[in-house]
Amino acid sequence: MGERVLVTGASGFLGGHVVRDLRAHGYVVTAAGRRADALPEGPVVVGDLDDLASCDVPADVVVHCAALSSPWGRWAAFAHANVTGTARVLAYARRVGARRLVHVSSPGIYAAPRDRVGIREHEVDPSRPMNAYIRSKLHAEALLRAASGRGDGPEVVVLRPRGIIGPGDPALVPRLLRVHERVGVPLLRGGRGLVDLTAVQNVALAVRLAIEVPAAAGRAFNVTNGDPRAFVDLLDQLLTGMGLPLRHRHLPAGAVAGLATVLEAVCGVLPGRPEPPVTRYTVSTITHSQTLDITRARTVLGYEPVVSLDEALASYATPAATATATAATATAAVSAAATGGRRG
Repeated sequence: MGERVLVTGASGFLGGHVVRDLRAHGYVVTAAGRRADALPEGPVVVGDLDDLASCDVPADVVVHCAALSSPWGRWAAFAHANVTGTARVLAYARRVGARRLVHVSSPGIYAAPRDRVGIREHEVDPSRPMNAYIRSKLHAEALLRAASGRGDGPEVVVLRPRGIIGPGDPALVPRLLRVHERVGVPLLRGGRGLVDLTAVQNVALAVRLAIEVPAAAGRAFNVTNGDPRAFVDLLDQLLTGMGLPLRHRHLPAGAVAGLATVLEAVCGVLPGRPEPPVTRYTVSTITHSQTLDITRARTVLGYEPVVSLDEALASYATPAATATATAATATAAVSAAATGGRRG
């Protein structure tokens, strides 16, 4: 029998894929998540991260996929979900004697309003996070580094996967399709900024390697498909594959960035702090190149993508996937409001 693994966020997109991949490779997996109807079949724990305080399910490894993810929101919500939540996961891992904790973080911690190509894992500037979500992920990583440095808990491995796409994607492509349907996708600087994406199957592989490779302990790893391309080229390939018209809106990057700054200031003082139609972080991601160096994942983990970017994009072009993605464009806003943008 394989090692026992508890996966948080297992009712979400990535977490579900991780559970299925680990089970397919002989691990005994308990899927933990908030939505019972979305958890993979098999042993489950239903609840949020606070409920881990009373969880007595044994685990040799904990994989932490759960997160509150959104370009906008109150710091208190992100701090509770992503910082306190990570502390809950760490405490659980210590209590059950897990040997390793694999934490799924975010390459958003590299975000900056400028081109950044070939970013390596140490090239993080924590002094100016672009939003509360990024700030919370920086705090969560710092918490785990401190715990790892004390040596009084499980080994910690941090993964930073970029732009996860593929079967069951509830967010990235559906949001893009919603914008495409309503007004056309904006292209800033001609859409030539380089974008890194990652097939969800490749992230699941990286998680498994992070569990298995002894030399991964105490380290952080960028994870992508290693195939950065211009935003406009990816967009056109996706839309063409789905049989949709190419609808572009060429807009001046400086003016849009300025508008996002103003909208954030206004929405920040309105009752309920509604999310702006466009944020500085979103503008930055579609304006500037941001690519990650995955040399460390390749050399230490032995990571190599098993699903190509073309295959991942083509997965949206199947009739079932097209219907699912199209339906998601109509429900994404309602779902985000209901779930708080949580990952599983």
